[in-house]
Amino acid sequence: MFSKSCEYAIRAVLFIAQETMEERRTNLSAIAGAIDSPEAFTAKILQELVHKGIIKSLKGPNGGFEIEAAILRKLKLADIVEAVDGNILFTKCGLGLRDCDSERPCPLHQNFVVVRNALQQMMEQTAVATLAEDVGCGLAYLK
Repeated sequence: MFSKSCEYAIRAVLFIAQETMEERRTNLSAIAGAIDSPEAFTAKILQELVHKGIIKSLKGPNGGFEIEAAILRKLKLADIVEAVDGNILFTKCGLGLRDCDSERPCPLHQNFVVVRNALQQMMEQTAVATLAEDVGCGLAYLK
């Protein structure tokens, strides 16, 4: 459903959010280890997330990655997906057809639109902070 980059981005943001909520910054090695991702690939994803304003990177001996409090309060799962993969997950055809729409539907169109819209609604309503709290409490896992 998600690209590999998006899967790792979601996991990385959840880990960074959890650390931020504990008033800690975290580094690339810790993030890659926590989400079971190669460091080089993780670095590329983190760079993209910094560029899109989802996470913040601070240099220096007390540096690392964090999420600003104002952003963390508002951040939804859909924000991460759209930052990494765009909105294709919420708009593409279930069979991958280029010209599928309500005027010219594929055989799955009517059913897939319902699933796709429900997925989008769930992701737009799911707070990253809530998911990070679940990870922090041991109710959910990142690897």
